[in-house]
Formats: sequence, structure tokens, C-alpha cells
Amino acid sequence: MKRDYRQIEWDESVAYAAHALIRFALAEDLGEWGDVTAQATIPKEAIGSARLVARQPGVLAGLPVARHVLAAMNVPFQWTACAEEGAPIERGTLLAEMSGGVRDLLVAERTMLNLLSRLCGVATLTRRYVDAAAGGKARIYDTRKTTPGWRLLEKYAVAKGGGRNHRLGLYDSILIKDNHLAAIGGDDPGMAVGMALRAANESLASFPAERREHALVEIEVDTFQQLQAALEAGGVDVILLDNMDDEQLRRAAELRDQVAADVELEASGGMTLDRIPSAARTGVDRISVGALTHQAVSLDIGLDWGA
Repeated sequence: MKRDYRQIEWDESVAYAAHALIRFALAEDLGEWGDVTAQATIPKEAIGSARLVARQPGVLAGLPVARHVLAAMNVPFQWTACAEEGAPIERGTLLAEMSGGVRDLLVAERTMLNLLSRLCGVATLTRRYVDAAAGGKARIYDTRKTTPGWRLLEKYAVAKGGGRNHRLGLYDSILIKDNHLAAIGGDDPGMAVGMALRAANESLASFPAERREHALVEIEVDTFQQLQAALEAGGVDVILLDNMDDEQLRRAAELRDQVAADVELEASGGMTLDRIPSAARTGVDRISVGALTHQAVSLDIGLDWGA
């Protein structure tokens, strides 16, 4: 496969994002007074154990995040992961076991379940799209249509579901979209495409070497005139085909093969789960799907008390 955007794995940057989100979530839950119910009913010195259990089938993503809730609380605890990230899970699958102060576990419960359920939901939906595309050459990518503050975590879940990560933000790659071309202006859309790509490559040349590895030049087109201009201009890694039907995608792939076979094509817009099988067989290399993150439904995960 050609150069690609950075693909998200659990590392220090994801852990940092998780920590910031967890601290906010705990503060939101505890307010000024803390867990007044646990304080009223549970002895401070009480020790207990609990298990995370799947209530419905799906794909697991987020156990490191769930563990990080307890770590962020700076309390003593023990944790054992019982299932593998990215693995299919069934109703009743034991995901993790934990022990520690009963009050601490009760405080962590809802934040832990909210995070884990959401990320499992993203991974589960992603796996459905990936499976639907299996008969073609196209790979499934996410987008920046993520929940504010959750981007690294949701993209991590996409990766665990078998999907690919598109650019992380405005800072890490050049993606020339329709509004950029409109702002450049001019009566000739092909000329605007050429101007934008030349400027993009001049800018990319100034990037430090460590930033260039995953810094791509991509341009969005919605007409064949723009597509032809982008292919002929050169200096582009990926061309995003916006809201084209399957026949148009096939024609675009044929044109790409004739003019610039090393350029990858990305289909975007209107990519429902039902459409993925046919779109994946048109000859495009990538299909970007905002629904992976903005339409995912949280998976039902429970915390059961006791060993």
C-alpha cells in the first residue's frame, strides 16, 4: 500500500487524550461533594471486586481506556484484561476483572462504562462496514466527523474495528476541498485545481522531515473536468470523489488508470452500509465514512459486582 495517514494505536498521545477526557468526566460526575451515596452507605475501608461483561455481541475496543479511569483517580487497584482489543465478543463475554476500594470502583463505574460502551459501538459499526467492503479492493476510512474531545479515542476504536484512519486534523495533511477551490476563484475550475496543487506541494516542501511521513496531498473533486485536471497536474496522493454514484466511480477509476495510475481514489458522500459492497468494487482505493463515528450506537456493557 502507498503512503497513508497516521494510523492510531494505543500510545502516549492516546493515553493523554483519554486522561484529559476522564478527568473532565469525573469532575462532571462528582461535582463539589463527590459520591454522596457511596459516602453514606459504604465504609471507607471496604474492599471489593467487579467484572466488566458484554451484554450484547460486537467488537471490543477501549479496555485500556476503562483501566485508565481507575489510574486517573490515583487510587490503589488491580486490573486483569480478559479479552483482546479488536476481538469479536458475544453476550456474556468477560472483558475485565478489577478490585480495589468499593467506593472507588463505584465512582469509576459510570465513566468507565460510558467510555467503553461508546468505543465498542464505534468498533462494532466499523467492522460491519469493513466486512461489507470485503469483496472489493477499497479500504474503509473514518473522517473528522468525531465527537469533540473524543477524536483520538474514536479513531482508535475505528482501527480496532478493522478500519483505517483518515487525517487527524487540519494540521497534519493537506486536503483541498471545494470551499478552498471556490475561494481561489476563477472561471476555469481546472486552473483552480492546478493552482491549489502547486501551492500545496510548495507548502509541503517546507514541512520538517518528521512531519512528511504521513503528510499527504489530497484534493476533493466533484466533476470529471476537475478530476482530469488533478490527474494531469501531478503532485497529488489521493483524489477524493465527492458524491459520485457507482457508475461515475467506475469511470473515474478508468480515467485514473489511464492518466496517473499511482494516484489513489477516495469515494465519499452517501456511503451507507447497503451501498458499500457495490462501491468497493468500482476500482476506488478508499471509501471514507463519517457514519463510523457520528452514527455509532454504544454497545451495552455492564459492570457486575463480585468475583
